[in-house]
Amino acid sequence: MRIVIVGGVAAGMSAASRAKRLNPEAEVVVFERGDWISYGACGLPYVLGGDVRDWDALVARTPERMRAQGIAVRLQHEVTDVDARAGTVTVLDRQAGRTSTEPFDRLLLATGVSPIRPDWSRTDLQGVHVLKDIPDGQAIEASLKGAKRVCIVGGGYIGIELAEACRARNLSVVMLEKAPDVAGRALDHEYRVRVREELEQRGVDVRTGVTVEGLTGKAGRVTGVQADAGLVRADVVIVAVGVKPQVELAKAAGVRIGKTGAIAVNNRQETSVPGLYAAGDNCESTHRVTRRRVHIPLGLTANRMGRVAGVNMAGGEARFPGIVGTGIFKVFGLGAARTGLTQAEANDLGLNAVSVDVTSTDHAGYYFDASPIHVRLTAERGTGRLLGAQLVGCRESIKRVDVVAALLHGRGKVQDLAAMDLAYAPPFSSVWDVLLVAADKLGRAVSQR
Repeated sequence: MRIVIVGGVAAGMSAASRAKRLNPEAEVVVFERGDWISYGACGLPYVLGGDVRDWDALVARTPERMRAQGIAVRLQHEVTDVDARAGTVTVLDRQAGRTSTEPFDRLLLATGVSPIRPDWSRTDLQGVHVLKDIPDGQAIEASLKGAKRVCIVGGGYIGIELAEACRARNLSVVMLEKAPDVAGRALDHEYRVRVREELEQRGVDVRTGVTVEGLTGKAGRVTGVQADAGLVRADVVIVAVGVKPQVELAKAAGVRIGKTGAIAVNNRQETSVPGLYAAGDNCESTHRVTRRRVHIPLGLTANRMGRVAGVNMAGGEARFPGIVGTGIFKVFGLGAARTGLTQAEANDLGLNAVSVDVTSTDHAGYYFDASPIHVRLTAERGTGRLLGAQLVGCRESIKRVDVVAALLHGRGKVQDLAAMDLAYAPPFSSVWDVLLVAADKLGRAVSQR
């Protein structure tokens, strides 16, 4: 059996490892168009900010290690076409400039996402960047040397993390966001406000409701961002307005694309074309709360999808369980997390949802260094079914979100959370943890008509 994998980062390398482990006799070949494989892309902003020592620290497995395990890794090899009927892919060796045809018995598309580049950002000006991979990070790092003022366009996860990284380098930072708030739809408005306040208190100039119209430059280098609200001068511009799934190869192979714009797969990571699989950020998944198909590209999801695909391509049996939309990010001294649905998302879906808010401390208030933590729990009126949670507080405290995520996977109810036996000691929690307090409050709210 010959298993060909397109893409060598999270999903691709997870699939390769699982397939080879399950079926050592299988020939596993990974084509990666870049120079790096199996690295933690989520760590890119933290290298720029100095929290991670260098780019090599992000690498989990090198090509040499994978080859020692019997997995063929071909760097600088770009798959440009797929012939599903013939069972072949067309591969461009980018270094040699030669094209070849490679056969497969099973093919995995792990092509990920690409950063959205608005028309105004398609420029030859130096100092204009996106951040998707290690080479992008290295290019940003080079531009930041000698820079004084950075403009970040986009106030989502990546934009927020980059703002902190640039402030850690003592740079002046302006953040432009088209929406009324930062943090996108990850949080409800009341919790997005807390994120913005933290950014501003740490010296980030946040400007929302702003539309970017173009760039200015001099001598081939960017000098500013022209917005409807005026010119923002900058030595470096980083565009972080979102991502889109890379589905061009899937379309060429006749694979069905879902309504989200990502590749439609079943829970075995099989596409609509026999023998073709897809995994990672280019795929849809099933949301366990709504039972709808969604595209929420995150690291754990990509790795888990890759494992499932690898097992199934090698002749085993594995199924992807779906997601509940759990996400978490750091913003200077704060952390923000969510799982399931926000109140706004529940409203958009027409659910009869209610939310409660509780502010407490991350551990016993009388124990030193207690910090505020804010929790919003959302549930369905009448049934009491949990729909989601949002937390903002000091970084470690908001990992409580995982308790709610676990309950959402089992379609738990508010009563289930209220009855949970959570750990207590003054350095870690109040005797009545903030989640238990919120669940008790929400339990009363869901029973009211």
